[in-house]
Amino acid sequence: YSQYIHTLTHFECSNDLGGSELFAGDYYYEYTECDSAGSRWRVAIPHNLGTCSALPTPTRGTDCSFSCAAGEFLEMSAQQCTTCAAGSYSLGSGVRFDQWDTIPAGFTSLATYMDPGPSVEESQACNSSSWTPQGVYLESSRDECTVSLVYAVHLEQQGSVSFSYQYPDNNIFFEFYVQNEQCQEMAQTDDQKWIKLTTNGEWDTHTVNLKSGTNILYWRTTGILVGGKMVKPVLLRNIQIEGVAYTSECFPCRPGWFSSAPGSSSCQPCPRNTSSNKGAASCTPCPDTQYSHEGWSQCKERPPCSEKDYFQIHTACDSEGKTKVMYRWVEPRICEENVTGAVALPPTGEREACPPCNPGYYNTDDSTCFPCPPGTHSDGTSGTHCPAGTEPVLGYEYKWWNVLPSNMKTSCFNVGNSKCDDMNGWEVAGDHIRSGAGGSDNDYLILNLHVPGFKLPTSLAGMTGTEFGRITFVFETICSADCELYFMMVKSTTVVESWEGSKERQSYTHIMTRNASVSYTWAFQRTNQVRRYISDVVILYSVSVTNVQDGVASACRACALLSQSSQRPGSCIPCPAGFYIDRDTNRCQECPPNTYLSGHHTYGEDACLPCGPGSKSNKEHSRCYSDCSFSHTENNRTLTFDLSSLSTVASLTIGPSFTSKGTKYLHVFNVSLCGHQGTMAAVCTDNVTDLANKDMGSDSTQFVNSVDSFICQSTIIPADGRGFRMALASQSISLADTFLGEMATGSCQRGRSAVMTIRCNPEKTDRGKLTVPSACPAGTCDGCTFHFLWESGSACPRCTQDDYHQIEGACKGGAQETLSVWNEPKLCIKGISLPAKSSAPCEAIALWLKVGVGGGAFLAVLLVSLTCYFWKKNKRLEYKYSRLVMSANKECELPVADSCALAEGEEPEDDVVYSHKPSLLGKLRAIANKREGDSSESVQLKSSQSERWVWG
Repeated sequence: YSQYIHTLTHFECSNDLGGSELFAGDYYYEYTECDSAGSRWRVAIPHNLGTCSALPTPTRGTDCSFSCAAGEFLEMSAQQCTTCAAGSYSLGSGVRFDQWDTIPAGFTSLATYMDPGPSVEESQACNSSSWTPQGVYLESSRDECTVSLVYAVHLEQQGSVSFSYQYPDNNIFFEFYVQNEQCQEMAQTDDQKWIKLTTNGEWDTHTVNLKSGTNILYWRTTGILVGGKMVKPVLLRNIQIEGVAYTSECFPCRPGWFSSAPGSSSCQPCPRNTSSNKGAASCTPCPDTQYSHEGWSQCKERPPCSEKDYFQIHTACDSEGKTKVMYRWVEPRICEENVTGAVALPPTGEREACPPCNPGYYNTDDSTCFPCPPGTHSDGTSGTHCPAGTEPVLGYEYKWWNVLPSNMKTSCFNVGNSKCDDMNGWEVAGDHIRSGAGGSDNDYLILNLHVPGFKLPTSLAGMTGTEFGRITFVFETICSADCELYFMMVKSTTVVESWEGSKERQSYTHIMTRNASVSYTWAFQRTNQVRRYISDVVILYSVSVTNVQDGVASACRACALLSQSSQRPGSCIPCPAGFYIDRDTNRCQECPPNTYLSGHHTYGEDACLPCGPGSKSNKEHSRCYSDCSFSHTENNRTLTFDLSSLSTVASLTIGPSFTSKGTKYLHVFNVSLCGHQGTMAAVCTDNVTDLANKDMGSDSTQFVNSVDSFICQSTIIPADGRGFRMALASQSISLADTFLGEMATGSCQRGRSAVMTIRCNPEKTDRGKLTVPSACPAGTCDGCTFHFLWESGSACPRCTQDDYHQIEGACKGGAQETLSVWNEPKLCIKGISLPAKSSAPCEAIALWLKVGVGGGAFLAVLLVSLTCYFWKKNKRLEYKYSRLVMSANKECELPVADSCALAEGEEPEDDVVYSHKPSLLGKLRAIANKREGDSSESVQLKSSQSERWVWG
């Protein structure tokens, strides 16, 4: 009774009722909390909390362990289990939520912006974000706000919660976790907390065990709009909770569903062309002029038939190899043919020749295509045995589509549960297969190809490469709306590639790096809106899969023989890793050094492709890589680089950046530059548990998508940026998975490429610093080519003798020192060391200086002597000439010989005195004038002595 008093404290009572009396409909019953003995009380609670008079007296309730069976509810007045009436259902000890016209009572949708310290505008931007009811499912928000769907339930015993969901887009983070009434998060494994992705159009079920007591359930989503592409929402339906011990009422069937018998634990959808209201025990047929799909709550008028209501097919080939074009109504048929404006079904076309069989198949007498037997091949007509020294190339090759291959299936699926499963999602059309009509434009039209596994040809069995097979298909999309084609691998539940809008005819290839059974799926959706675009179509022209385990052969390929004399079929042997098949001998031959073997071709030496500059091949010739050493010759000088310090994986974090709503994110690049024997050591992970390590043995491996590469990028949402309890990584992509060599880049048409520039900077450490261009803070300006700069001391070449010079000191005390110094600026590391300072004997005056001084003194003495000699000789000539001139008469006659001439050896008796002494230049000038004058004449002396005197 004390628990009853505790319950009454939650509302106020007024005993002044003015004489009014409470009836059974004015109150309802509830149980109090169970005490330590497992007992409880049943109390009456009025709907109007202000009235308490005349309430039934509290009575002892059923034991806390009491529960009702499925299809029953606990009738609180009698405290007995009662069978649910027709048109309703009950789980007994559980509750189910499968009607989403509105958010059911007890559920709360909370939108928050978890980034700490947002502005008021950013906080208010999430006010309109919520989980939205869509009738048969609940749809999450698509923006960057964190939206939680919360439901609190009290369990009397241990139970569970399960729900169906669609989660096709990893750009939304979807988690489910449980808290107790103290808001303490319960222990959950990662696979219970983080929801696994699903393929487009597929529903999956998630179940988590719950403890007794109060459990607060959270379904939380957060969109990551990095890149600007609209994300696909999470869809939620059929939430079922077990362990509530009892339910006090039955749940009515939702509109379009019914339960015909009392005591039902579930409801069934109404059949096609019937309808029902809420809580119906049966369905009402539609009038002839109306129609409905399964599970519809009302009928709709049938429209007149038009061209969009039928499609064409080819009949199977008959015994004469002929086929016809036939037309069929889209099923289920909803249009009316016999009304004004309706289009009639076109008649069957004329017989025409059947297309040939696909490669690897052969025709039988009744024009049926059968696969070729093992060891044979066919181009589509008849099977032929492979010649000796060859083996069949197994695989699938579909390019004629008269009938759907046996390993392919087609279906139609709609997330709105409109049940288009009876329709063909794709239709064969001779030389192509195309998407069908479907039931509505937001249907997923699905084509599935199952591959049981891969088997390498004998000649490739010894290879250690990563290619086990490849799928190639040629397609085209013709769209007038926002159509989208998805190509998926169901095994990994991820979209391999997708295309939006119209695309010209093109080819796409995907390489399988693991040998496993896989289902390839093409899913086409015209639009996710409710519109009519029946003409939007995807056309698939051909599909080819190589190295299929149970495939057929369209050709034969040369193989290696055990011995040169062995030419019988089936004598092929696998070549070792890195060996090709010689064209002349059909023997295994190792690839030349620094070449790698093509992953799908081993015949001939041209299968060994050369490695790029500065790279070498590993032992298996499966990959080229840099061994962290590099030599470069320039101007007759060889530079040697040692990049071993850069061999470990380096990381570069760029950011933070912000989306339009302010979500903070970072770009993290991991770089494996060289070494590791060609292993791509850089790992980027899409996960929710551990961003640093790739634990392949953990239970959460199936939830982790990782990329192994030489350079890769991940988008990181920090833990403090969105309110998560850990950082989240997404959108991991490979930027470089093939080492092309130094200074080599790829083009955008061939995929992403990365250019790593290594710059010598002796001031940096050996590890250095990794940066991106300032003009492109995300590492790329076009989203295709990424540029990185790695400044490091290890990027400098090894030092050689050309990197230093010697300086000789002065000769002191008979000794001279020689010092070696580096050239400035020093741009080398390691290598040779500077020679030690050396000393050599020397003289104070060098020999060359002595010889120079001696020679100079000799030349000086010689010049002085010659000057004196010529000066004296000139003085004698001058004197003789002046005497001769003075002795001449005015008429310029020469004196008589015996009176004027001087005898040989005779000295003059008198001196000639000049009033002034002429200069040497003046004397020479006077002599010249005298000899050139017109009045001068020469006199012939007869005496020999006189002649000698005159000419001196």
